[in-house]
Amino acid sequence: MALTYDAAAGLATQDRPGGRLELLVKGARCAACLGKIEREIAAVPGVEAARLNLTTGKLTVATGVRAPSLADLIERLEALGYPAAPYDPGEAAIAADREGRRLILALGVAAFGAGNAMMFSVPLWAGLFGQELGESTRTFMQWASGLIGAPCALYAGMPFFQSAWRSLRKGRANMDVPISIGVLLTLAISFFEAAIHGRDTYFDAAVSLLLLLLVGRYLDHRLRSRARGAAADLLALQSPLATLLGADGERRVPVGEIGVGDELLVRPGERLPVDGVVESGVSSFDNALLTGETAPQPVKAGDVAHAGALNLTGALRLRATAASADSAVAAIARLVEAGAQTRSRYVRLADKAAALYVPVVHSLAAATFIGGWILGLGPLEALLRAVAVLIITCPCALGLAVPAVQITASSRLFRQGVLVKSGAALERLAEIDHVVFDKTGVLTLGRPSLEGADPRDVALAAPLARASSHPLARALAAAGPDRPMAQDTVETAGQGIEGRIDGRRARLGRAEFAGVEGVASGETELWFALEDREPVRFTFRDSLRPDARQSLEALWARRITVEILSGDLPGPVAEAAGALGLKAWAAALTPAGKAAAVRQRQAGGRKVLMVGDGLNDAAALAGAHAAMAPGTALDASQNAADLVFSGESLGAVVLAIDVARAARRRALENFGFSALYNLVAGPMAMLGLVNPFVAALAMSGSSLIVTLNALRMNTAGGRK
Repeated sequence: MALTYDAAAGLATQDRPGGRLELLVKGARCAACLGKIEREIAAVPGVEAARLNLTTGKLTVATGVRAPSLADLIERLEALGYPAAPYDPGEAAIAADREGRRLILALGVAAFGAGNAMMFSVPLWAGLFGQELGESTRTFMQWASGLIGAPCALYAGMPFFQSAWRSLRKGRANMDVPISIGVLLTLAISFFEAAIHGRDTYFDAAVSLLLLLLVGRYLDHRLRSRARGAAADLLALQSPLATLLGADGERRVPVGEIGVGDELLVRPGERLPVDGVVESGVSSFDNALLTGETAPQPVKAGDVAHAGALNLTGALRLRATAASADSAVAAIARLVEAGAQTRSRYVRLADKAAALYVPVVHSLAAATFIGGWILGLGPLEALLRAVAVLIITCPCALGLAVPAVQITASSRLFRQGVLVKSGAALERLAEIDHVVFDKTGVLTLGRPSLEGADPRDVALAAPLARASSHPLARALAAAGPDRPMAQDTVETAGQGIEGRIDGRRARLGRAEFAGVEGVASGETELWFALEDREPVRFTFRDSLRPDARQSLEALWARRITVEILSGDLPGPVAEAAGALGLKAWAAALTPAGKAAAVRQRQAGGRKVLMVGDGLNDAAALAGAHAAMAPGTALDASQNAADLVFSGESLGAVVLAIDVARAARRRALENFGFSALYNLVAGPMAMLGLVNPFVAALAMSGSSLIVTLNALRMNTAGGRK
């Protein structure tokens, strides 16, 4: 399915009715914002689905045949109080940097205000312990605290005030509304108390609340920038310029101008700007970025090359086969971004709870004020209690509970070579108790070598093998002499390739394809049939991954059962199972057979993780509770998988399970803490047991606790 992108319009279209609109939304920071935007945009006629990524600010809108215009969606978003524009990655990065600078500046002002306001508030607090100040001294301290704390609070609170005003101007309320009301009411009450020579003022409380809120918001900003930077760092590895060869010689052009079919020159030391085929030249590539393979890979004319590979030794002429937006590196970057795009069961639960926040907390605050007044409290005391309720019950901790954990876990796995395609995948992965491995290319390295073949047969078959990209055919071609490629070649997926060698008809592939009847064909053998000759069988050996046994033992230690489901012949599968100490295995399975076996395990109550790489694994991958594929897997398998890992180590499977289980523990800990906090804090504020200052410390501290708990995923404790 071809995909094109119009950056000017922010519109991605596919070769089907409808398409996809992408917008950059500003001001959305919490689960309540996310839920509101998605619900409202999904209700627009012509919209099939809407998904907001809080990490990048990108709103992806799937549209039907009668799609709304970009202007209509922008107008609807602005009516909700969220400025929007067509999505541009460059503008998104600029906006993120601008937001970071704004938060740092506000944080600095809040820190200055809190520190200096408290310098005058501490003597006032001392009066609570019998060390009374004179009335004139107390009044001076109150006004000094106000003259320093209030301006700092007003400046530091602008990110909250502006967000609240945009929301209220459109007739709606977000979570910044009660925060803003609480801060402004606290300042107003404090000035009133100072003017009438009252006992208590809370200038320090207002600015301290904003300080702690800004610390939490900045930590969240940095957390999201780290996840956003993972995809950006990948795309940055694509060369920004390319050397284009044309009739007028060579010239340097932006990589975005390269089209399919253009001829490029790639010199030693340069990264490939786009995917292509080597036209001429001999060199070697460093493909560590794409496959995790650190050994240089030799390349020559006719070889496929992917964007992001580093050209090491020789100059190459490359024929582009894809634009930069469709390159292998861009595809990996999209997988990384997808990890922050989807929402899990826990996130959806938090969304529902946060959506109740604004009406519930405003009702509680109003009830506290009215009830306190009726029960004999003065209006000022009743108002202070209502303000404390507004401040202390803010569900920032609930909104951060799961996203912070998922972002941290996904970023950590990415740094260790595992791409997470959805947050929900981490939840499912944490639940698995049974792992199913494909053999070839998963438990083995996927680099077969020919064994025990007659050199004359190899020489005959090599020209036809050279026309195929199948791993066995490539191994056969590498073992033969350098002869011209076979002519009139036609490859049949899953069966083999046929063509003409020196005018004679030839076939290479499965036994039945080569005309051999009554023989079961496996994944580690090829049959070669040449006109007027008896078919010849080639067998191959594919070595196990170096840490395969160690990884399986690690799974067993975690009480996870393991088995092999393979399409190969029983002999090679039994040999691999024996080497790994596995008793559960099945061989000669069709794709439908693998999928049925996975369904059978799950019908028996098992939570199955399928790890496969071939086209014949795609159905089983899609049907499993969770799925992983190596970076060398076919596109169909990678698309069906929830996680993709690079490199030769199977330890990535164990690592992913460990991190997923740790992420689940952290998320549940955060949920438990958030629920307990609100159950205790709300009634305390209503009963007058906490003042606005204590409420500010409690609410901000709860957000910091869940964020710091999520960051534990990066410590040794997150590995257990």
